Amino acid sequence: MDELEWENQTTITEFLLLGFGDFHELQILLFFPFLVIYVLTMTGNILIIVLVLTDQHLHTPMYLFLANLSCLEICYTSTILPRMLASFLTGNRTVPVHGCIVQFWVFGSLAASECYLLSAMSFDRYVAICKPLHYTAIMKTKVCLQLVAASWVCGFVENAILILFVFDLTFCGHNEIDHFFCDFIPIMQLSCTDTHKAQLALTFLASFCTFPAFILTIASYVYIINAIIRIPSVRGRQKAFSTCSSHLVVVSIFYGTIIIVYVLPKTEILKNLNKMFSVFYTVLTPLVNPLIYSLRNKEVKEAWKRCVMKCKSNRNIM
Repeated sequence: MDELEWENQTTITEFLLLGFGDFHELQILLFFPFLVIYVLTMTGNILIIVLVLTDQHLHTPMYLFLANLSCLEICYTSTILPRMLASFLTGNRTVPVHGCIVQFWVFGSLAASECYLLSAMSFDRYVAICKPLHYTAIMKTKVCLQLVAASWVCGFVENAILILFVFDLTFCGHNEIDHFFCDFIPIMQLSCTDTHKAQLALTFLASFCTFPAFILTIASYVYIINAIIRIPSVRGRQKAFSTCSSHLVVVSIFYGTIIIVYVLPKTEILKNLNKMFSVFYTVLTPLVNPLIYSLRNKEVKEAWKRCVMKCKSNRNIM
């Protein structure tokens, strides 16, 4: 009987992203802060990549991971913000069903890749602090490149498997998504066919792929903090902690907001706050990453000074 009712309903071909409300004045007010965030995010992350590529002093495993994180953040924020900015200006909030699914696939793949990359970065800090004498032997360039490549490949392959189940779904009835981008849970709520396989695939992939990366990240910092506490001198503890504190802040923001949105029980309060928490890990995290790493990192500051001096000297020569 249910299947007959579904067949009698019109299959929808596009979704309507409700975003942050229907008020036109609000859309214009939101456009400018989000535009500034996007420009700063792109500028900060591009600057990090340029510094790592051009400065010989930053050709180390830690900054190889950092450059890839910045590249990932550029792709990550560009998946969501340009479309959202366009909808603020034009008022057009519709997106084709397949386009919505593709956005979710790219966004989900980049989010999974960031989980793996943050895990690789935590392992790098673990070796640097807990196994300093073996660091150069363990974290060879080849090993670092393999970890980076695996982070990108695993993230996209993992979500490619999931998206195969999503493409099999049929959507009919109402087409409104109460979100500012195409996310898994809102898409599933609009399906008029059985979503059990897709949800099972998500649970399986999260449990056996992404979750171990999270556990490895947590375990690495447990060992790191334990090693730092055992350092006898205060100066030694401060120096050791400064090498990983920036990464710890990034990990806390990223995983903290994701756990709130996807893991915690959906109480009425959390349902109302989910959109705000989603802004944290989709929009604000890519913005604060370069700020955290540059403002708290002495080597990045020095690299920036060398870059400015080099530009000035080249200008004087011309």
